[in-house]
Amino acid sequence: MRRARDLRPFRESPRLAEARGADRTELWTETAGTLPPVYGERWLERRGRTYRAFEPGRSKLSAGIVRGWSGDLPVPGDRWLYLGAASGTTASHVADLVGREGRVYAVERSLRPFARLAALAERWPGLLPILGDARDPRRYLTLVPQVDGVYADVAQPDQIEIVLANAALYLSAPERPVLIALKTPSMGRDLSAAGHARLAEARLAPVVDLEPSVKLEPFHRGHFLVGGRARGELFREVPGPAVSPPRARSRGRRRR
Repeated sequence: MRRARDLRPFRESPRLAEARGADRTELWTETAGTLPPVYGERWLERRGRTYRAFEPGRSKLSAGIVRGWSGDLPVPGDRWLYLGAASGTTASHVADLVGREGRVYAVERSLRPFARLAALAERWPGLLPILGDARDPRRYLTLVPQVDGVYADVAQPDQIEIVLANAALYLSAPERPVLIALKTPSMGRDLSAAGHARLAEARLAPVVDLEPSVKLEPFHRGHFLVGGRARGELFREVPGPAVSPPRARSRGRRRR
């Protein structure tokens, strides 16, 4: 571990800190877990607190914050539903942000990354792994209570519909945040990345008060962070995504 010299709180989240240099901003989360590092990230101590580097190249949420996301973020004591948690890279940082009093209900459908997520949860007590398919949100009704926010990183053509179906079912009230790491390459080749982002915004706008979307390049090509606060219209009839057989997946390592 190293000692930090210039960490300062970032916006409204007391467990998120930044260190600004001449050419970049580094983000750090006060950890709610224990060593060893999750993905080789740096750990450091300051004033009796332990922080870990929140790397934008490894986390789309971190990239969105670095690139200027102005919307809500998880805060201590929150309960968040995380869709597409993979092996837990970003989910562990969300668990840091909500702290030991908060909870992150992390849904992942693939067995191999879920096994790593489950092992990670042994060191992050607020991280609760759920083996499930976000396309069928009623399947985990007995495991997930009403939550304060939804974060999603699901690489599907109908990812917006998947997120809205979950948000309508699990968000505790209007004006709660919905954040989506939008993966435009998964949405087809008929539109450009920017075109898919505009289409996603158009689908969200009737039920979400949108924050300005953020392009995640150069950290994640073809990705955007989109979302905002849920409107009351979300809790009316929001059609769920059609349940379809799992798509074939690449064997490459997934970073979330």
